[in-house]
Amino acid sequence: MPVRETMTMDGKWDKPVWKKVKPIRIENRMGDAPRFRPVTEAKMLYDAANVYVIFRVHDKFVKSTVTAYNGDVSGDSCVEFFFSPNSAQPGHYFNLEVNAGGTPLIFFVTKPRKEFKELPDAAIDQIEIAHSLPRVVDPERAEETTWTIEYRIPLSILKQFTDVTIPKPGVTWRANFYKTASHTSNPHYYTWSPVSNPEPDFHLPAYFGTLTFN
Repeated sequence: MPVRETMTMDGKWDKPVWKKVKPIRIENRMGDAPRFRPVTEAKMLYDAANVYVIFRVHDKFVKSTVTAYNGDVSGDSCVEFFFSPNSAQPGHYFNLEVNAGGTPLIFFVTKPRKEFKELPDAAIDQIEIAHSLPRVVDPERAEETTWTIEYRIPLSILKQFTDVTIPKPGVTWRANFYKTASHTSNPHYYTWSPVSNPEPDFHLPAYFGTLTFN
């Protein structure tokens, strides 16, 4: 859905602009069942220059220790958006992974786990990220905790690495949304678009779903 107002990144799931958007559920499990199953939702908006994403997670055993860009954030409580913004090359994608403390990792991948480019700090600095929890959550929070991540991705950053099919009504991108926490006491792997693989693996663009911009 296009947004026609200024978007403030504050991590507030219930603000009026997001209330107009139906959430998707990240609920398809890969691997063994965890002792606690998180409930993860996401929404997406766009305008002429940006795409916007917000996640809300009802979680337990929340941990966030990585504070360096492009660090091992997926070991923490983490939400992820893998997306192919060039409709002509659906196998090339960005993986944007953000832990509960708001620290991101983002690569541009042309061959999963073999050919990729880490986005430099100067580019990552342009992705505005809001997070509801402190930057560091350590020790792990065993109690039930609801947390949010919200961010703005400028299309200009993406264009430094690939052609971009500009979002507008009817345009499609291939993508998947994920929730993980592989190095916590409650490891788990959940996806939006189902992934059929014997081991948890998010880097399988053949299983990306289709995002259709309204």
